[in-house]
Amino acid sequence: MKERLQKDLKAALKARQTERLATLRLLLSQIKNEEISRGKELVSKDVLVLVQRGIKTRRDSVEQFERGGRTDLVAREKEQIAVLEDYLPQQLSDQELKQAALNIIQELKAETKKDMGKVMKALLERHAGKVDGRQASQTVASLLK
Repeated sequence: MKERLQKDLKAALKARQTERLATLRLLLSQIKNEEISRGKELVSKDVLVLVQRGIKTRRDSVEQFERGGRTDLVAREKEQIAVLEDYLPQQLSDQELKQAALNIIQELKAETKKDMGKVMKALLERHAGKVDGRQASQTVASLLK
């Protein structure tokens, strides 16, 4: 994953894609900082977590900028989200997510919203990187009513 990021960084530099370049540089620096703090090299699964965290942060920023009327910054954040989403595995469709959640609910014999934490934990572990946490939460909540 890191090799792919390095290669894409070079390509963005040559193509003068400033927003893509800035996003990839930031991600690579986050990876480097995480490696330093852990004292070991990150595996693809760990890099995937950083990508998801970056997307989540930018989605939160988009909401804040929209409230503040900063359309220029909204467009910039959305462009960065698109860059980061290239590094996520294929996301589950709404129907696939609903089916996966139903399977886990039946398997865990979950019945009420009190069981939501167990269901979410299992769902996010089994489909790491393929599910947006917010979307999964909404789906599970609607199924446990």
